[in-house]
Amino acid sequence: MLITESYDLAEFCKRLEGAPYVAVDTEFLREKTYWPKLCLIQVAYGDHAAAIDPLARDIDLDPLFDLMDDQDVMKVFHSASQDMEVFFSVSGRVPEPIFDTQVAAMVAGYGEQVGYATLASQIVGVTLDKSSQLTDWSLRPLSDRQIEYALGDVTHLCTIYEELDGRLEESGRMSWVSEEMSALTDVSSYKPNPREAYRRVRIRRPSRKALAVLREVVAWREETAQRRNLPRNWVIRDDALVEISTHAPQNVTDLSRVRGLRGNAAKGRDGESLLKAVQQALNMPQNEWPEIPPRRPPIKGHEALVALLQTLLRLRCEDHDVAQKLVATRDELDRIATSNDENLRPLQGWRRELFGNDALELKAGRLGLTGERGQVRVLRPDELG
Repeated sequence: MLITESYDLAEFCKRLEGAPYVAVDTEFLREKTYWPKLCLIQVAYGDHAAAIDPLARDIDLDPLFDLMDDQDVMKVFHSASQDMEVFFSVSGRVPEPIFDTQVAAMVAGYGEQVGYATLASQIVGVTLDKSSQLTDWSLRPLSDRQIEYALGDVTHLCTIYEELDGRLEESGRMSWVSEEMSALTDVSSYKPNPREAYRRVRIRRPSRKALAVLREVVAWREETAQRRNLPRNWVIRDDALVEISTHAPQNVTDLSRVRGLRGNAAKGRDGESLLKAVQQALNMPQNEWPEIPPRRPPIKGHEALVALLQTLLRLRCEDHDVAQKLVATRDELDRIATSNDENLRPLQGWRRELFGNDALELKAGRLGLTGERGQVRVLRPDELG
């Protein structure tokens, strides 16, 4: 079923009132834009399934957004972050509450960041047709095959959700998934802040002056990309911004020497705006320049401890059938080994109960690891002697 009319969408959403959950997926494009272009929304529950065309002329999506806001209806996604960003970009809101089957599968023992096709195969017993996976969803009309493919992403998701929901309830781990969902529904995660965008651009051994210039020119690029709805690098590439930040050009001649500026950009409006941004940074009081990020101490002499923590992590995750990556990364193990930072992710919430407390005990010498019959076993304090 393809919905292209406001009346049909309102009727479809009305039929879903009182549903315990709906499975949701989106198709979008963003290769040539800053903001994702929403091309299709798929929703299913029980016998109800529809592909909604947001590109249809004059279609009113408000009934769908109201459904996404309904606190009594769980919205089920697979790998939800991009879908959430898409909903925020078109409505200014994010669906809530949500359930991410990829996160749930990692908690339920299906491996590291398991894909939707794998879950469909293992839980539903179907092999997905991937022939429409790379289609241009903005082209109209959509074929019956495209619509069938799109609807399969949500009809199978219903079965996957019910299976995972049952497993999590049985194991008492639903609260673990709920903790993860709070970050995905945090609206601030989807509000790009141009003044903070410079933190994503890598610059080697910067001075505070260079960081000040970088902050201003990257903010200009972010605002320009948003206004023109173009990918950031189509406005100006990272390496050109880094060079501008390092040399702080004062005039068009200096700016034209920057590699990576397109054509006569240095002499045009963009060049003028970049020079203004540079000057704005240089005119700023130095106490307002960004601080140089503290360099993390090199990991020296702690490799053996990190190796033990990795072994402990593997043991604890195997014992509880949880994906290791969901509990702790290698970088986080390095931080546990070399710092006393209690704010690390593995030392919070359910992760601390599963692994963090034991990791700290191992680090303090109050817990050990030993070999036994070809296996590694954890030694508790009363066994250490």
